[in-house]
Amino acid sequence: MLIETRAAAPFYKNGFLLACEDTSDAVLIDPGDEIAGFLRLVGERRLTVRYILLTHGHMDHVSGVAAAKRATGAPIGVHRDDLFLYETAVQQGAFFGYELEQPPAPDFFYEAGTSLAFGRCEIRAHHTPGHSPGGICLYSEGLVFTGDTIFAGSVGRTDFPGGSLTELKKSFARIIALPPETRIFSGHGPMTTVKNEKEDNFFVHEL
Repeated sequence: MLIETRAAAPFYKNGFLLACEDTSDAVLIDPGDEIAGFLRLVGERRLTVRYILLTHGHMDHVSGVAAAKRATGAPIGVHRDDLFLYETAVQQGAFFGYELEQPPAPDFFYEAGTSLAFGRCEIRAHHTPGHSPGGICLYSEGLVFTGDTIFAGSVGRTDFPGGSLTELKKSFARIIALPPETRIFSGHGPMTTVKNEKEDNFFVHEL
């Protein structure tokens, strides 16, 4: 599976493009200000984006959704509990003096056990609230895309609307219970592994 990561100013939030190398079917995860680079890559490699998948509804993770939808027509997935954040992305941006295009309405909501195929690859959504009420992690082939639930050595904030330290502890525990070799791709910062986070993440002591 092809995995491409991009980040762009002002928030340097990680977005991801995953593609099945056998079929050229792809998914976009959290398209933000880096979306132009991803769309160029989609065109150059003649990929077909099957889904636009969001780990949560904060503005930096959805600022490129409108452009992604316009270019690919792919259905947008988000957790229902984060719909209030998704729908107020423009207002969130205004609070920080940041302008973004209002993302279009989602096409589907993740449900328990949601599994999505793109080519011969599969990605599964699991509800991991804490940073936001509708935060999810996306699992695929020994990889997990965690949004802002967990970072290398740290975790996401819980002082935004809908955040919960109690729920974040539960979600963090679920992630570090994965096999140690599982690679973690976070919404900000470098890639890490479950093994590294069990050993080095300060939040382990919170459990």
